[in-house]
Amino acid sequence: MQNFRDYYAILDIDNNAAPEEIKKAYRRQARRYHPDLNPGNKAAEEKFKAIGEAYEVLSDGTKRSQYDQFSRFWQQKNSSRRTSRVSRNSAQEAYFNQFPDFNSFVDDLLGQKASTRTTNGRTERSRVRVESNDSYRPGTKKTAYKVGANGRVPVEPRLRPRDVEAKLTLPLEKAYRGGRERIRLEDGRSLEVDMPLAMVDGQRVRLKNQGIDGGDLYLKISIAPHPFFKLQGADIRCEVPLTPSEAVLGGAVEVLTLDGLVKMNVPSGVKTGQRLRLANKGYPIDGSRGDQLVEIQIVIPQEISDSERELYEKLRSIETFNPREKWLQ
Repeated sequence: MQNFRDYYAILDIDNNAAPEEIKKAYRRQARRYHPDLNPGNKAAEEKFKAIGEAYEVLSDGTKRSQYDQFSRFWQQKNSSRRTSRVSRNSAQEAYFNQFPDFNSFVDDLLGQKASTRTTNGRTERSRVRVESNDSYRPGTKKTAYKVGANGRVPVEPRLRPRDVEAKLTLPLEKAYRGGRERIRLEDGRSLEVDMPLAMVDGQRVRLKNQGIDGGDLYLKISIAPHPFFKLQGADIRCEVPLTPSEAVLGGAVEVLTLDGLVKMNVPSGVKTGQRLRLANKGYPIDGSRGDQLVEIQIVIPQEISDSERELYEKLRSIETFNPREKWLQ
């Protein structure tokens, strides 16, 4: 392909790289080849310019879409010498066929004007940026033309839809409940989305036509750590504190679940670290719901009232249980 510049190879990324990957790759490469870090190195200087040019195109959704589409068209155009020439019935192809080589297309894409001059029999090419009202800006489209009997007629380029991915971190309760949520994306857009029930880490939620040029947007879900619950497959683990009297006497205590507070019967004489099970109060996965595993923690009060101290002293004087009795045997 004549003069083809592979911007993805320049930034060392895949063709389907997400915007955040493109930004990271640009920063990494720009630091490596920055002229200040490579004084007098012409090769590094040229590489630095190429990296900036690649980032300018690939970081802009409209420019990237045009670049991707033209790259494929140019390959087809130059690889079909044994077949008939490319048809001009498509307005997009007519737009691409205005350019004699790939450099001319990139100059137009970046709002640059190419000029040539001859010095000592050698032709030199230079580029000057052209600032105009119809130059590319994020969210705008370049005017294209097709040539017919009535001269040049403006047409709307048909851009290839591009799917994009964005990360969305949700609290565990929202991931469990689903429902309608307003979310804000990295590109500044705010969307109202009907979220499915019981989302899990790594799940992708498709938003139709919310990508670039009519493509889809995929939300990659991650669940934020919870201060009380911990997911373990479909089961939920948590710790429940008890007072000494609750542990000794047992009875019903309230426990927090994803569905709210429920009452759990604690057996008398329960110990710290002992686990109790709340059936079907875990997390729904693949149509089946796990259990909530409750680990008991007996908590000693740091401060007590005078009346409580009096009762504790009375209890100590009459209690028969001695946890150190085996030491005396």
